[in-house]
Amino acid sequence: MNIAIVGLGAIGGSFAMGLQAAGYKNIYGIDINESTVRIAVEQGMIQKGFVEAGDILPEMDIIIISLYPNQIAPFVEQHKSVLKEGAILTDVTGVKTAIIKQMSKVLPSTVDFVFAHPMRGSEKKGIIGADHTRFIGANALLTPISRNKESSLKLIEKLYKEIGFNQVTRVSPEKHDEQIAYVSQLMHVLSVAVVNSTQASEETLMFAGNSFQELTRIADINADLWSELFLNNRTALLKSIEHFEIELDALKYTLEENDDKELKTIFSRAANKRREWY
Repeated sequence: MNIAIVGLGAIGGSFAMGLQAAGYKNIYGIDINESTVRIAVEQGMIQKGFVEAGDILPEMDIIIISLYPNQIAPFVEQHKSVLKEGAILTDVTGVKTAIIKQMSKVLPSTVDFVFAHPMRGSEKKGIIGADHTRFIGANALLTPISRNKESSLKLIEKLYKEIGFNQVTRVSPEKHDEQIAYVSQLMHVLSVAVVNSTQASEETLMFAGNSFQELTRIADINADLWSELFLNNRTALLKSIEHFEIELDALKYTLEENDDKELKTIFSRAANKRREWY
């Protein structure tokens, strides 16, 4: 089986490493950056690398597209005429309904596209951030569409489990975007807002402990990527922000009213829920 990874950044590089570790040998890489391709070959992540996707795509059975959200449909449209009949394409991006809508306009009937989302990203950019061990024990999501073949879905599930993912769950694209807005994108909203607060100063770190460091870790953000993720899922993310504002206002009100009882109730509810989760 020939597998191509399009985009050898932190996630694409990690997939290449994971597949190699799982015993797959015919792993090829595609990236517009020649130095990235060279590094991937030198480090044994891929068997061979290409800058021009058309040079290798006709021979590929599986194509893992690790590009920014707005690059996926244009890439497929540009290269759809050279895709091998029966090939399976898949993505790794954190938004689904918008991308599926874009792909429906360009995807040829001769190939299948399994929309997937590995729930273990990286704040690091580029191939230097590649590390397949981050996938071990992680969760992944597939968002099947009506045209998907069951065999295609099972094959992508198999690949994910072979490179270390513990659980691969199928959900609807709409459910995916609604929940990712809450559990992932909203967390980045909060982290960025805290770091950009006018309260931040040269003295901030003098007073900061572990909680501040943990909360602000994901504010070290890839602006180009996350802007696309936010805007492609803006309806769901706006709803998550609105729900958060309701809870924030409730907390604020207890302080304004000096309401010790209600404040403790809010804290207890949150503590109990956190313990249920973890």
